Amino acid sequence: MNPGEVFDRSFYDRDPREVAVDLLGCILVHESLEGVASGLIVETEAYRPEDPACHAYKGPTMRNRAMFAGAGLAYVYRSYGIHNLLNVVCEGEGIGSAVLIRTLRPLEGLELMAERRGRISQLCSGPGRLTQALGIELDQDRHDLTQAPLTIRPGDLPEGEIVATTRIGISRGVDLPWRYLVDGEKDVSVCPKVISGRGLERSGLARQQA
Repeated sequence: MNPGEVFDRSFYDRDPREVAVDLLGCILVHESLEGVASGLIVETEAYRPEDPACHAYKGPTMRNRAMFAGAGLAYVYRSYGIHNLLNVVCEGEGIGSAVLIRTLRPLEGLELMAERRGRISQLCSGPGRLTQALGIELDQDRHDLTQAPLTIRPGDLPEGEIVATTRIGISRGVDLPWRYLVDGEKDVSVCPKVISGRGLERSGLARQQA
């Protein structure tokens, strides 16, 4: 893959709810010394600064500073002291919005993913599992996603219907339908109980860059 196949910064400089939908069907790639691992994004969650579940809700801290550093950066943090979670920073510098990458459909580097995960199933079916499978570490916080070794590449439209539902694993903002997934995808982290929106479509920007 050449650099022209990587999303540029303008792709991320938008409302995270739009970016979260547009990321479905795109490809997350990590090129490490151990090898290349990649997966098709099939589940995302959007977070905005006015959202009480967003890490940026109370302003900048040492932990969340990447969220305020500008569109197109990675925000990587450790959840419950165990799992690294990968977010894509959206909108302009100082705003504090992002998209959490929740689930991938594994593509390249299956043996490497299985070795990292210690299993051959459910390699990327959750935000902590996918970072372990792809070898994404905390030191990649604030990484520029327009540059190797961690990038997101355009991909084809998902085969299934794009739907919206409520987010999971949070205690505030639970009613906001800002989780987006490909309906019927077998490895999504949690199947939606209630569908808030159906037939969502990726924007012209996503189709243009693809």
